[in-house]
Amino acid sequence: MRTVAVVEAKSHFSALLAAVENGEEVAITRRGRVIARLVPDTMRSAADVFRPCWEDGGLDLSPPDDAPAEPVADWD
Repeated sequence: MRTVAVVEAKSHFSALLAAVENGEEVAITRRGRVIARLVPDTMRSAADVFRPCWEDGGLDLSPPDDAPAEPVADWD
């Protein structure tokens, strides 16, 4: 991963985007500390997004129990 200072990132932003587009990751630093990362975008399906929910058991897909019948008012 390439590391660049904010000043360099500002002056070479188009070149950094081209590098990211080619699969490279770029860390942007301020005073030697990483404050942001430019990473290539990846296409994700809905299944990819929600996979952690059902793999970790965090999503309960079982139907709830039926509620008891409610009394009906008499209209006489």
